Amino acid sequence: MTESSSKNANVVAECLRSWNPKAVMEVIEFRGETTIVVPRELLRAAAEYCREDAKLQYNFLTDATCVDRYPAEPRFELNYHLVSIPRREKVRLRVRLGGNDPVVDSLVPVWPGANWLEREIFDLFGIRFHGHPDLRRILLPDNWEGHPLRRDYPVEGYRDVPNTGELFRKSSTP
Repeated sequence: MTESSSKNANVVAECLRSWNPKAVMEVIEFRGETTIVVPRELLRAAAEYCREDAKLQYNFLTDATCVDRYPAEPRFELNYHLVSIPRREKVRLRVRLGGNDPVVDSLVPVWPGANWLEREIFDLFGIRFHGHPDLRRILLPDNWEGHPLRRDYPVEGYRDVPNTGELFRKSSTP
């Protein structure tokens, strides 16, 4: 870990803690990258704070991703990758979601670019985003059954195997 990444983690975590003591559940530093785990109910407010605070200035959302940790609980980890262009710093906000209720507030009001990123996560993992302006499938057809990046999704998908009838039945004559 570099000294600047450690310093960055301390600045972001301390700013969030001074704003709300419950905002930081955990700080993870690995290979020079900082991840701050926030509670589900504070995700949107923490993101707004990271964007608006003069010390932080995380003004660019580069990506949003999801990880399915099935069979572990909480099952899902939702990651938002933020960049402060003026400060040339990166941070990741992470929220953990249980498999029974994978719902979190949308960050589209904070960063409009989150729109299609969250739609992709909804389409492939089934995470629902409360307050999203257009939450519908983006990659798969509307009639697709299930969410294919979930670890419990069948390898060959949910589909009917057509009856082949006599085509593959062994003949009794040589």
